[in-house]
Amino acid sequence: MSKMIEEYEAYRARMNERILSEDNQAVKRFFGVDTLTYRDGALPVKTKEMLGLVSSMVLRCDDCIRYHLQQCRKEGVTRAEFFDIFSVALVVGGSIVIPHLRRAVEFLDEMEKQ
Repeated sequence: MSKMIEEYEAYRARMNERILSEDNQAVKRFFGVDTLTYRDGALPVKTKEMLGLVSSMVLRCDDCIRYHLQQCRKEGVTRAEFFDIFSVALVVGGSIVIPHLRRAVEFLDEMEKQ
């Protein structure tokens, strides 16, 4: 596993565990709603993850982008589909998305090396 991916996954897991160890029902419920949202429903998981990736790029959240890149890949999103997703994010978000696109492609390249 690449160092970039390993560090991201370790940090995310460690901090999620830390956050959820607190006795705060609102935070725990929000995490639960997030999990429920990405289950199969009227839309399949793959579609929801692609929507999550576009939204994350438009909102310019690099951690979220990495997470949804990984989930999309698990759902079988192809490189061509990723670049269609990226094009939607650019049209919706504008040129300010370009730095996040660079980092998304870098992370995608790292995932594809595995």
